[in-house]
Amino acid sequence: MLDAIIIFSFILAAAGVGFYSIELLPNGALDRVTNIEALRLVFAAFAAIIGGAVGLRFQTDYRRLESQVREMPFEIILTRAIGLVIGLLIANLMLAPLFLLPIPADFSFIKPLVAVVGSIVLAYTGMNLADTHGRGLLRLINPNTVETMVVEGTLKPASTKVLDTSCIIDGRIETLLETGFLEGQLLVPQFVLQELQQVADASKDQKRVRGRRGLEILNRIKTVYPDRILINSIDYDDITTVDAKLVRFAQEINGTLLTNDYNLSKVASVQKVPVLNVNDLVNAVRPTYLPGDNIDLKILKEGKEPSQGIGYLDDGTMVVVEEGSNYVGGELRVVVTSALQTSAGRMIFAKPQASALA
Repeated sequence: MLDAIIIFSFILAAAGVGFYSIELLPNGALDRVTNIEALRLVFAAFAAIIGGAVGLRFQTDYRRLESQVREMPFEIILTRAIGLVIGLLIANLMLAPLFLLPIPADFSFIKPLVAVVGSIVLAYTGMNLADTHGRGLLRLINPNTVETMVVEGTLKPASTKVLDTSCIIDGRIETLLETGFLEGQLLVPQFVLQELQQVADASKDQKRVRGRRGLEILNRIKTVYPDRILINSIDYDDITTVDAKLVRFAQEINGTLLTNDYNLSKVASVQKVPVLNVNDLVNAVRPTYLPGDNIDLKILKEGKEPSQGIGYLDDGTMVVVEEGSNYVGGELRVVVTSALQTSAGRMIFAKPQASALA
């Protein structure tokens, strides 16, 4: 509703300016016009089109600014507001003597021009000084607050996380939220939501199931954590791919991209965008088994070699058991002999404990 009001206001204002702007035309030009009212309407129509374009641009920039301010810590907003007020106060005190100077009437426009420019410059300077010395302003209010330590840099606020489509469909984001290992605000851009809906409406059954699973997971975490999950309406008409939009959005809000897409992670890292890859986290927290460690394992099938048996750990790691083909369908204790890290994941080689002891 606010977007429509902004655009309509610009159209109405521009149409009014165009309607009355013919008064600025030379008198000779108006004498040749037979229908002045029609000319007014033409000017108003052209001005309304221009006003609509300007209003649309203003509305886009306003929404982008609103998103940045919404994600900005309250302490920074407070210190910048104080710096703005101090800057404007100093501007009024310094520029007041200007209006007492005797200036010729032909140059009277200098006074308001200098007042406006000086106020803008000093207000901007005050905000910059507040960013630099914000900790001092917060100390004047309360020297022992956590916010003061945040501005000082002793404590760092959690960065905003931007969710990727693959990360939502994967589902492990829900577990990370439940365990409390994921901090900060979570943003889901509108174009990610649209891609998720397109996957859910796909003709292929497999893609349709994945898309619906992603929507269900997103609805669940939004219900359980309504204050942490936000849908952002931003979009980029000049960018076609969702991955490029995600990188641009994360850059603009200084956020962290949360994904499990390997290629997207590398592209974002090249463009200096912080990335949290769920797959990297899973690999990092997997238990490390060294040669000689014992594992209770169920042998599920035979391996490529006749004597091999194959089992899997709880995290999906494949264990190749030498002399394990006779134990298919059963459980036994094995001893790790070696481990191999491949591009497809980690693989562990082991032997039955009885065979290793012999």
